[in-house]
Amino acid sequence: MRVFLIFVLGCFCWPMNKPAGRAEASDTNPANILLMYIDNVGYGDLHCYGNPSVQTVHMDQLARDGVRCTDFYVVTSSCSPSRGALLTGRYPLRNGLTHQLSPQENWSGIGLPQQEKTIPQYLKTAGYATACFGKWNIGFANGSRPTERGFDEFFGFRSGNINYYTHAYHDQYDMFLGTQPHHVEGYSTDLFADATCDFIRRQSAGPWFVYLPFNAAHFVSSINVREGEHPTWQVPPRYLERYGWSADDTDEKHRYQAVLTALDDAIGRVLRTLDDLELREQTLVILISDNGAFMLPGRGLEVASNKPLRDGGTTCYEGGVRVPALFRWPQKLKPGNVCGHMLSHLDMLPLCLNAAGIVPDEDRILDGKNPLPSLRGVAGSPHKSLAFSYGSAAGLREDHWKLVRSHPTEAWELYDLTRDIGEQTNLATQKTIELERLAISFDEWLTDVRGR
Repeated sequence: MRVFLIFVLGCFCWPMNKPAGRAEASDTNPANILLMYIDNVGYGDLHCYGNPSVQTVHMDQLARDGVRCTDFYVVTSSCSPSRGALLTGRYPLRNGLTHQLSPQENWSGIGLPQQEKTIPQYLKTAGYATACFGKWNIGFANGSRPTERGFDEFFGFRSGNINYYTHAYHDQYDMFLGTQPHHVEGYSTDLFADATCDFIRRQSAGPWFVYLPFNAAHFVSSINVREGEHPTWQVPPRYLERYGWSADDTDEKHRYQAVLTALDDAIGRVLRTLDDLELREQTLVILISDNGAFMLPGRGLEVASNKPLRDGGTTCYEGGVRVPALFRWPQKLKPGNVCGHMLSHLDMLPLCLNAAGIVPDEDRILDGKNPLPSLRGVAGSPHKSLAFSYGSAAGLREDHWKLVRSHPTEAWELYDLTRDIGEQTNLATQKTIELERLAISFDEWLTDVRGR
């Protein structure tokens, strides 16, 4: 089956878009770009972010070989709008994808408006081979599918989450090759990593761009298991045994840590492929979580960690929007650095354009900024402030101040993140000048993005 998959993937291609402007000067050839977007992994989930009980050796090594960010944000805290913002470099309220897609929207909806331009559509103008392997979740109507949004190849699923083994979502099989359903067996994390490794081997001459949105470590929903089956963290037994636990261990925290280790192994195989092909030096590697881990009560699966941050996914508290982010680019970034400047997934489109030597369109507003000087440690944050929104929740960070509320009818809360990273002491009644200033900034931002 995998041999067949590799063969068919090799047959897919897509016409290049109309050429765009190129940068006037570049001191290197266009870099290969590997953008890995992991799913619902919390700020405190990885060993390199302070979790001593989990085995994530490959991500830890990636952090040592590159730059680990401590103040990296997604501007919305749910899967669909997070992906739309990543791929367009524009706030959800500007690009038009502000909500989590329903099952029907995942299967046949437009999702991200089709006039929006994505990272691979820019890169195709510079001769990049492009591919997406994994979770799409931003619309699968005609014109909205990956191979119609700039990707030469797509192997993955349409929806927000699937069964890791049966690949089902709401009783529908949901694995696709290009635009067609494609039945394949295996653990989804491994399948997406293997497809990526094969693409890199076939495109080793470069330049290439791979968007690898793993579905791990997203929990398995009750809608994706057989009737009467209890949803649990799904993982090959060997990863439980690696910790010294039994293959049939039912402890959900144990199983979640094993899922993270299985994800880490898959990432390690992709990185090893770069080394085997001697592509490390000319490849920009990015690894980001799409939002903080969910901390919703009552489901029994909330064993992930956003420590030391407050709350999690779907909120605009730090646990929902501050996420792990790792970067490696040997030609540009010194190994072992820690970046404490405020950066965002909005910045990934400008970073990719920089790596490709492409000048962005002048007629399109980009909210992201090139983060390379910040990652190199030669400049501070490129943002005066970052705003956050999802559903009725909203927030804004400027310098060390954080404004946040759960609903427009509620009063703003104000936190000093330098002294209170866990957002426990609301200073709204004590720091009224700062509160008013940030509230005005938020209103100005809202007016701007709503004007598109």
